[in-house]
Amino acid sequence: MNHGFVRVAAAIPSLQLAECNYNISQIALLAKHADAENVQIVCFPELCITGYSCADLFFQQQLLADALQGLKKLQSLTFALQTVIIIGMPLRIENQLFNVAVVIQAGKLLGVVPKTHLPNNNEFYEKRWFASSLDATFTQVNLLDELVPFGTRLLFQNKSCSFAIEICEDLWVPIPPSSQHVQHGAQLIFNLSASNELIGKHNYLRQLIEQQSARCNAGYIYASAGFGESTTDVVYAGNALIAENATIIAASKRFSYAEQLVISDIDVERLKADRIRNSNFVASKDDRDYRIIHFADNYLSNKNLKRVIEKHPFVPPMHTRNESCEEIFSIQMSGLAKRWKHTNAETILIGISGGLDSTLALLVCVKTADKLGFDRKRIIGVTMPGFGTTQRTYQNALGLIHSLGITAKEISIKDACLQHFKDIEQDENKHDITYENTQARERTQILMDLANKHQGLVVGTGDLSELALGWATYNGDQMSMYGLNSGVPKTLVRYLVDWASHQLDSKSETILQDILDTPVSPELLPADGDGNIAQKTEDLVGPYELHDFFLYYFVRFGFAPSKILFLAQQAFQREYEIKIIEKWLRIFLKRFYQQQFKRSCMPDGPKVGSINLSPRGDWRMPSDAVFRSDFLI
Repeated sequence: MNHGFVRVAAAIPSLQLAECNYNISQIALLAKHADAENVQIVCFPELCITGYSCADLFFQQQLLADALQGLKKLQSLTFALQTVIIIGMPLRIENQLFNVAVVIQAGKLLGVVPKTHLPNNNEFYEKRWFASSLDATFTQVNLLDELVPFGTRLLFQNKSCSFAIEICEDLWVPIPPSSQHVQHGAQLIFNLSASNELIGKHNYLRQLIEQQSARCNAGYIYASAGFGESTTDVVYAGNALIAENATIIAASKRFSYAEQLVISDIDVERLKADRIRNSNFVASKDDRDYRIIHFADNYLSNKNLKRVIEKHPFVPPMHTRNESCEEIFSIQMSGLAKRWKHTNAETILIGISGGLDSTLALLVCVKTADKLGFDRKRIIGVTMPGFGTTQRTYQNALGLIHSLGITAKEISIKDACLQHFKDIEQDENKHDITYENTQARERTQILMDLANKHQGLVVGTGDLSELALGWATYNGDQMSMYGLNSGVPKTLVRYLVDWASHQLDSKSETILQDILDTPVSPELLPADGDGNIAQKTEDLVGPYELHDFFLYYFVRFGFAPSKILFLAQQAFQREYEIKIIEKWLRIFLKRFYQQQFKRSCMPDGPKVGSINLSPRGDWRMPSDAVFRSDFLI
C-alpha cells in the first residue's frame, strides 16, 4: 500500500545554453535517476531544452528545430520509464511561438501546456518572443506526428493523483491559474520556472509558494533554472522547492554548480481530507471546460518515505516556538479573562497537584490576573494531598503557590475518602477503580464547594490528550467550570511550562524545572517504599508522544488506522518497535471510542490549535460508536 503518498521530484539539470543535444542528455540522466528512485512525476525548469536565457536566439529556425529534435530524442531515451516527465521548451505553432511545458510518460506525449502570463518589465522581455496561451485559437497540436492536447486547462490524472501545470510568472499574478486548477480537481501543481536571484527575492518566493499551496490545499512542486543559464545581466540559482499545504518539505541547495534532483512524497490523502472539510472548495458551475488526460499508474512501492514525519505534530518548530507559546498563552488568557469578567467571579479556584497540567493552568491564571489588573490573591490554589501524594509533588505544589503569590489553601482528602469508603462499604486496602475515583471526585467536590463559598470559578486542569483517552474521572477531574487546558495536548504542555519558566523569578523557575522532570502521574495509588511515584500514567496508557501523534492524524485528517500506523513507524522507527506502536494504537482507538461519553458533557474551554474535542465546537461523535478490534487489518 502507498497510503496515499505520491513521490514527486523537482530537477535542476546541468545545462549549456542553446545546446539542445547536451541538455536532453542531462535531462534524460536525471529522469532515469528519478525513475530509479520510484519518483512518479518529475518536473524540470522552464525552457530547459534550450535554456531560458537564449533571448533573440529564440527567433533562430535552427534552435527551434533542435528543440523539437531534442524532444524526440527524449522520447526515445525515456521510453522504458514509468515516471511522468514535465519539461520546458519553445514551441512554434504556425505563426506563433509559445513557451510551453510538455508532459511525457514512457515516450508518449500526453499534453502541452502554454504559459499564460508573460513578464515584460525590468529584466524580462518575454512578449518580445512568445505568445500567451490567451492568444491560442486551437486545443490540440500535431507534435512529432502525434495529435496532442494543447491548453492551460489540462488535468493529468491516474489512480494516485491529479495534477496541473503553470509556468513561472503564472504564480506571481493576482489570480494564478493554479487557483482554478485545484478547484477542478488538481491535487498537485507543477511550476516550471526561470526566476533570477535578487536580494530578498528568495524568501518572498518561498512565502509565495507556501501561501499558494495553502490556499489551494495542494502539493506545489517548483523547479527553476540554475547554473548554465547566461549571466550577462542576471544570475539563476537553481531553486527546487516542494511544498505541501503551506509547508516547504524539500528544497535544493541554491547556487549549486552541479545538477540536482530534489525528491519528496506528497500526502494526497491529507490534501483530500482538508478539501472535504472545506465547503467552499468547489468550482464555478459555468467554468467546467477542463480536459482530463489519463496517464499510466505508477504506484510508489518502497516503504520508506523521502520526507520527515514529525514525531510531535502539536509542538511548534524551534524557529517559531517562542512566538507560538506566547500566542497559546494569549488565547488561554483571553478565554479565561472573558469568563472571569462575565461571571463576575470574585475568585478563581484551582487544584494544584505539582504536576504539569495544573502548573500550566496556574501560570495562565496568574498571567490573566496580572493582565486584568487583579490582585493575585484572588486566585486560590488548593493542594489536596491524598493516599498517593509524594513529598516531591507536594513540596513543588506548595512552593509554586507561594512563589507566585496567590492564596494558599491545603485540605487533605484522606479522612473524607476513608469515611466515604465506610459509607459505600469499600475496602480501603482494595486499590481498585473505586479507590482511585473516590479521591478524584472528592477533590472536585472540595473545589466546587469552595467556589460557592468564595464566589469563585473552578478552573479545570485536564488537557486535550487526557480527554482523547478518557483518562479522567467522570464527574471528578473531568468536570470544572472552565476547562482551561482542554485544547492543549500533553506534548505541548511540557513546552509551554518550560517557556513560561524562563520568564519568572529564579525560585519559580527552579520549581518549574523540577515539575518538568517529574513523571506524569495521577498519584491515586500509594507511593513505593522509597516514597516515590508508583503509578506512572505512561506505563498504564502508553507514551503520550504516541497518543498525541495518533490523535493528530485520527481527528485532524480522519486517516485510517493502517495509515496512522504506517506514519508512526516512519516517525518513531528509532524509538519503538512496530509491535509496540501497534499495541498502543489499539489502546488509543479503543479508549477514544469508549470514552466519548466523557467528552459529550465536557465543560467550556478555549480552542487553541487545529484540533478540539468539544461537542459544541469541532467534534461531533456519538457516545455509542463501536470500536472494531480489526481496525488495523
